[in-house]
Amino acid sequence: MPLLYPLVLSAALFGIGLYGVLARRNAVMMLLGVELMLNAVNLNLVAFDAWFADQLHTGQVLTLFTITIAAAEIGLGLAIVLALFRAVRTVDVDEVGASS
Repeated sequence: MPLLYPLVLSAALFGIGLYGVLARRNAVMMLLGVELMLNAVNLNLVAFDAWFADQLHTGQVLTLFTITIAAAEIGLGLAIVLALFRAVRTVDVDEVGASS
């Protein structure tokens, strides 16, 4: 398979995630956008690892680290959103910034 196909898919995923972070007001949707961007990075890492045929599989190892960081980020992010909702009764980031 040509390298172009996963790179185009990765660019599309990253673009959708970036739009989700920049255009949404809901904090949960922003977290989902960040997760999409991290998955695009993972796809790039695995695609380049397969393309270069690295004997150490560096791309796959970095992907495992990225997945671990993404799991920690989503756990901490959802905890922060839950605490924010309990305090302000909204997850709209525009309303939270105006109320403080």
